[in-house]
Amino acid sequence: MKNADKLDALAKEIMSGNDKGHYTIPTKGLYPYQWNWDSAFAAIGFAGISMDRAWIELETLMAAQWSDGMVPHIIFHTVDDSYFPGPDVWGGVGPVPSSGVTQPPVAATMARQLYLKDPQFSRDRADALFDGLLKWHRWFMDWRLDKGAVCVTHPWEAGRDNAPDWDGPMARIDPQGVGEYTRRDTAHVDSAMRPTKFDYDRYIWLVNMGNRLKWNQQALLKENPFRVADPTMTFILLRAQRDLLALGQDLGKDVGSIEADIRILEAGCQSLWNDATSAYDSRDAHTGEWANSISNASFLCWYAGIDKSEMRKAYDRIMKSCQFGVPSLDPDSDRFDARRYWRGPVWGIMNMMIAMGMQEHNMPQADELKNSTAGLISEHGFAEYFNPLDGAPAGGKSFTWTAAIWLAWASPNASKT
Repeated sequence: MKNADKLDALAKEIMSGNDKGHYTIPTKGLYPYQWNWDSAFAAIGFAGISMDRAWIELETLMAAQWSDGMVPHIIFHTVDDSYFPGPDVWGGVGPVPSSGVTQPPVAATMARQLYLKDPQFSRDRADALFDGLLKWHRWFMDWRLDKGAVCVTHPWEAGRDNAPDWDGPMARIDPQGVGEYTRRDTAHVDSAMRPTKFDYDRYIWLVNMGNRLKWNQQALLKENPFRVADPTMTFILLRAQRDLLALGQDLGKDVGSIEADIRILEAGCQSLWNDATSAYDSRDAHTGEWANSISNASFLCWYAGIDKSEMRKAYDRIMKSCQFGVPSLDPDSDRFDARRYWRGPVWGIMNMMIAMGMQEHNMPQADELKNSTAGLISEHGFAEYFNPLDGAPAGGKSFTWTAAIWLAWASPNASKT
């Protein structure tokens, strides 16, 4: 790739522009705060620039951990009226103003990536974060399991905000009392690329409920109508537990509880197998109903260390229907929308995780996906996400996590650093 060096420089420029000193924002305007899994990906992007800055990113994230172990999905270091809902609506109960839900726990996996890149420099930093990561993982095991699979209690927790996986449970919510509010996201991005008002009313209703219950997990377990066993969370937590186990062994930690949790999650993954679609799928924990959605999250099975021949067939079929993959929803679905957020578009971070798993299973598709993602970014820039049919950039621009995964994985120069 002839322009790799220029793209590396541009990616570093984007990360620098979104750097607030001890945390990054995803992009200016649309997302003015620190986001949980965004920061974990940012850390591996910084690793080729400054290992110290990479660890600072994770340390700032973990400093927002609640006393019960939860690490919130948004951390409000400052007040910025360009984003809604802000800290006043959330009413988070952590050490710093924050949201009241979490996000996929990729931090342990990325911490191990930093450690493996420079063990000597990273050992003390990893040791200092280990107990917090372990406590966060334990929080998932205590409060989020259904048949061993990890549930989300708000669509924002999965990171896949408006995925079709949530359509059934969301439709059953009557968002009474939400009242009038002003969205900020559509002031920055075309509304055709964002969740609908139908979705947003229910997002806010769930936030208001959590605030009213002061984010008490026992109370939420009883009252929250939205509880969905999710491949995103389940596969990512299983992978994170495997990486925390390996990291703990290197650091000389007691890892017996992690080994037991891995066995529980492995069984939980099998509870997400939908025979009707021959794929991993989301399941409503209240009703048992399947989402009947083959998504990019379904293909995180390899990232979690689980392989099925049916998933390889589904992947190959879906990739043939797109110019660029992996789409966030099977294009054969009648719910597919190539431009709207998690209902079709391609996300670089998901591609990287899927390819990591493929590589570990010696699948030739790993290099193909890496090269496809590199071509997509080189042709269409560092957007938040992309149209899988033509590659058109969508969502926010100059996006931190797209720049980060370019530097750490997709760039032809990534393996040289």
